[in-house]
Amino acid sequence: MKVGASDPRILQDYLAAKLGLSRRGAKDLVDGRRVWVNRKCVWMARYALKAGDTVETSAAIPRAPHKSHVRVLWSNDNYLVCDKPAGALSCGDAASVESILREQEGLPALEAVHRLDRDTTGCLLFAKSRAAKDAAVETFKTHKVSKTYHAIVAGEFPFAHQIIDAPLDGQNAVSRVSREAVGDGASFLRVRIDTGRTNQIRRHLASVRAPVLGDRVFGLKRARDQRLMRIPRQMLHASTLELPDPMEKGSVIKVHSPLPADFRAALALFGMGKRGR
Repeated sequence: MKVGASDPRILQDYLAAKLGLSRRGAKDLVDGRRVWVNRKCVWMARYALKAGDTVETSAAIPRAPHKSHVRVLWSNDNYLVCDKPAGALSCGDAASVESILREQEGLPALEAVHRLDRDTTGCLLFAKSRAAKDAAVETFKTHKVSKTYHAIVAGEFPFAHQIIDAPLDGQNAVSRVSREAVGDGASFLRVRIDTGRTNQIRRHLASVRAPVLGDRVFGLKRARDQRLMRIPRQMLHASTLELPDPMEKGSVIKVHSPLPADFRAALALFGMGKRGR
């Protein structure tokens, strides 16, 4: 859409007028990182437009809606693993996954053992009591926890396998990357992490010029291929979680989360087909 001389010059108002949306609906488009001005993603609703600017929006891969129900993948007397949706905090908020599960499962003492980024999906472990959480935290410290992620990154990843051993924030950090598929402009990767540093996978992949698609912090800021800029959230999914059961000696917790619909849609957008792993 080209901005005309008589069109509204505030982005939110322009979108509302051109798309027949409420101002709230227009703001949601901008907040969802689904608006581009002159091929640059803009996330300020009051961004000032000029006559001649080109405004684009995309609904090819819809942003995952906020969910009031969270799917439980596995549960026993002490722990549960949920399938974390995109767009929700792990804990610490009234709308967090922790808060939803407490009410949904009738477990007021439920606590998240670890965290996933707001827009990262997949396996997230919760403890049903303080004792169970303390035991799980100690297990995580022993590095006996295996976590596997899947990611869609920009470009053709050049290696079948690569170990990224690069310190983060002064601490050792190791990510083991395997190439699952290469598509038209993007690659599908499997990543196993030996350490759990803040934003480790996103930072490590960005450091080898393979940024996670949809990552607004460490990812692409601009690209000629506009498909790369139209992914509404970071394409990072916690596929498997495996650890010794901290409360039951000899037992193992092993859980798998299938790729969510928006992730599979992003794979298809770059010619990597429908994948359900």
